[in-house]
Amino acid sequence: MDDIAYDFLFENYLLVELAVALLLGTLIGIERGWVARERDAGERVAGVRTHALVGLFGGVAALLSEVLTRWAFPLIFLAVAIIALVGYRARMEQSQDYSITGLIGLLLTFCFGALAVAVDIILATACAVVTALILDNKREIHGLLNKLQANELDAGLKLLLISVVMLPLLPNEDMGPGGVLNPQEIWWLVVLIASISFIGYFAVRIGGTEKGILFTGLFAGLSSSTALTLQYARQSQREPQLAPMLAAGILLACGTMLPRILLYAALLGPALLPQLAAPLAAMGATLYLPAWWLWRRHRRNLKADRPMTQNPLELRAALLLGALLAVVMVVGEWLHAWLGDAGVYLLAVVSGIADVHAVTLSLSRMATYIIEPSTAVLGIVLAVSMNNLFKVVLTLTRGTGSLTRSIVGPMVASAVAGMSVAWLV
Repeated sequence: MDDIAYDFLFENYLLVELAVALLLGTLIGIERGWVARERDAGERVAGVRTHALVGLFGGVAALLSEVLTRWAFPLIFLAVAIIALVGYRARMEQSQDYSITGLIGLLLTFCFGALAVAVDIILATACAVVTALILDNKREIHGLLNKLQANELDAGLKLLLISVVMLPLLPNEDMGPGGVLNPQEIWWLVVLIASISFIGYFAVRIGGTEKGILFTGLFAGLSSSTALTLQYARQSQREPQLAPMLAAGILLACGTMLPRILLYAALLGPALLPQLAAPLAAMGATLYLPAWWLWRRHRRNLKADRPMTQNPLELRAALLLGALLAVVMVVGEWLHAWLGDAGVYLLAVVSGIADVHAVTLSLSRMATYIIEPSTAVLGIVLAVSMNNLFKVVLTLTRGTGSLTRSIVGPMVASAVAGMSVAWLV
């Protein structure tokens, strides 16, 4: 009785798998048929019916390979490929259309049918849906390709190189003084920094600087608020009447930097978030509210001339930051062993002047096994405060007095608010 029940369930499950293979072929066939819907009957090499049958054929081929011989599937696949090649070659001679997308889609349909029967229904369904989406969005994909610039493609390939190729090859073990240096973790942070720069660049590019100084400043904080401050300071010299709006953009960029810091903490030291969120929220309020007030008062002059950066992937900056990160971690461990928490605060003040991200990443990681979370939080707030005050000096030396006067109050208030809340928490 048990054998009979098992055979019944097995046979019915096979029917379900074959039905899924048929449906997956139908799905791709509907998309292919829609593309060629204006052609007369017989002019299409493969439409809805053909794709549906090919999907079912793939499932049957996989089943025959399990029951009869393992050579069944490759031989049947070869036969389907030959038949498809003959049909597409005949159409190519008539229409002078050299695209093989339809041929690849038909062969993939056969494979998806086999995948549904021999491997996993969910995996086969996911692959078929993605394939249908790719086939259906030909115009959109080609449009994006036409808009893509050479430096952007190069940046994307470099990002893939440092992430999926180099990262897995690095040793994942603690090294150096106190075991604070882990090559894979440090390189992963380099990838993280470069990725955020990459995303920030395209956020500005897609939105367009014509959306205004505020939009550019809002997303520039994902890449480099210091670089944006320098550009806007120079622009204030060329267009002094825009100084209040440029100041609003700088304040927004500095405010956008704060969620980025929270992201670092969430990835490296989740225990910091409850204590770090409050001071950063206070700092953000003292930056965003003045930016909103400046925008409300001077929005008629809102405009921008060009994106913040022309480099989609600040790889050199990310590598330098990775090296700085390693130095900061070693120095931080040494200062903590020598001076205790006071050494960490000294490190935060000095490092924050140059770059806030290296010390943030270092303290977030050190908070997991070297220093207390409260010490790391106060150090991060110190670094952010020093970095913002450095931007005031930057506008004072490279920009106009009006620009400096517009940001000095919010920057100082942000530092005071962040330090106060961090101390209380």
